[in-house]
Amino acid sequence: MPRMSHASPQTLRVFEALLAEPARWRYGYDLSRETGLASGTLYPILMRLSGQQLLDTGWEASDEPGRPPRHTYRLTADGVQLATARLAAAAEKARGRAAFVPREA
Repeated sequence: MPRMSHASPQTLRVFEALLAEPARWRYGYDLSRETGLASGTLYPILMRLSGQQLLDTGWEASDEPGRPPRHTYRLTADGVQLATARLAAAAEKARGRAAFVPREA
């Protein structure tokens, strides 16, 4: 599995959305709406994850004449494994921060 040094908060949002139904093909537009990420943030993340072979990508023809095909995405098996690990690590880190209560001087 390709190794990532860390996952940005934006990448974690993409992982979370894709893990909700890992076998389902998703459109970028739907992912943008679900994650709240603008296309200028989302598509570079999708391209990077695809280049790391963490996403399967495909094209789906439109039912409407004259409308271009749409790009679709879903996690690979390695992508599911890495996304699960990164989200668990982020949750653990957040729990650790929440447990820290600074002492008053």
